[in-house]
Amino acid sequence: MRSFLKYCKFSDFPIENLPYGIFTAPGKLKPRIGVAIADSILDLNEISQLFDGPELKKHQHVFKESTLNRFMGLTPKAWKEARSTIQNILSEDNPVLQNDDILRKKAFTRQSEAKMHLPAQIGDFTDFSSSIHHAKNAGNLFRGKENAIATNWKHLPVAYHCRASTVVISGTPIHRPYGQAVLEDGGLPVFGPSKLMDYELEMAFFVGGTNNLGEPIKVENAQDHIFGFVIMNDWSARDILSWEYVPLGPFVSKNFSTTISPWVVTTFALEPFKTDNYPQEPEPLSYLRHSDNFNYDIHLQVDVSPKGDTMSRTVCRSNFKNLYWTPKQQLAHHTITGCKMNPGDLLGSGTISGESPESFGSTLELAWKGTKPRNLLDGSQNKFLQDGDTVTMTAVCKGDTYNIGFGTCVGTLLPPKNIY
Repeated sequence: MRSFLKYCKFSDFPIENLPYGIFTAPGKLKPRIGVAIADSILDLNEISQLFDGPELKKHQHVFKESTLNRFMGLTPKAWKEARSTIQNILSEDNPVLQNDDILRKKAFTRQSEAKMHLPAQIGDFTDFSSSIHHAKNAGNLFRGKENAIATNWKHLPVAYHCRASTVVISGTPIHRPYGQAVLEDGGLPVFGPSKLMDYELEMAFFVGGTNNLGEPIKVENAQDHIFGFVIMNDWSARDILSWEYVPLGPFVSKNFSTTISPWVVTTFALEPFKTDNYPQEPEPLSYLRHSDNFNYDIHLQVDVSPKGDTMSRTVCRSNFKNLYWTPKQQLAHHTITGCKMNPGDLLGSGTISGESPESFGSTLELAWKGTKPRNLLDGSQNKFLQDGDTVTMTAVCKGDTYNIGFGTCVGTLLPPKNIY
């Protein structure tokens, strides 16, 4: 597959990718739906009339929106037709856009000149715990080795509801939050800025389509409600978390900020990179079983740049395929009660850790709850995040002839606001 736009062989955004995002072009006030191709953004608002296939001819208006919600609310047939149309428009054999200088000038914006926004209006946000290696590590630290994995963990995808209002786009700085924490075992809580700030390497998917209240999304149909994936950093205040999480789980230790990457990579783009599902023992209950593979070989990396340091340090290399529970199982369990999902709802994977220390997806694990310095891959050491640290997460599927990239998920930790 060849595009008339030129890019290097292993660009994040080849014609095989075509992720969706929301951007503002220079001189334009209204955010628009765009598709990343090479180092540019194709403005779908400017070419909406070209979506004239049987699924989209009556829905061209969705490409004139300022969020992806209405497009996400269409069917997989419509999503597939949109992808095919865009690939055709960008093909080196199609003159419609390639040979129209006026339309080309209007339709393309350089990524470096665009301002990115949240891809959708996020109505609800749920975060799962789906990596068995992270669950074991966290369980060892908080409950001890004998009770590391909770009794229910291998029977259902555990999760908690989060704050959609504090999900922010990559590049948005965050402030160290305030909260209660216990500094010594058996001591009384104190109030102040978190001392143990952490990142969490995650992926998340946006829900597409909808279901009626009271009607579960069955696991065999769940893929029809998974629009696409982003990188996610679910920032965590570990000292606040360890004090508050019993008995109801995380609260203010997790609700202050969650960062996501701006480009939503569709399941169509990820199809060639499917891999075996993680072996599950015991076999889950029937409503969670599916025989088709819905796991992906996505290489994940975390880099940390201290304040004033131009050199980033790689602290983690992990992979999406380390997830025990698949996105289909997450969605099926979420709706088993008949919970209604809406286009643009966001479901996070939970921290994605591998078996070895260099693949641990959080500082909690790398620094073993602060009891030892984390060993960075460049040989240096550190513990939890310091003010001014910038965390950069990347994700890429590596193919023989092309890559599928997700861009970057970046956030800088700022000092606490002086309000108390």
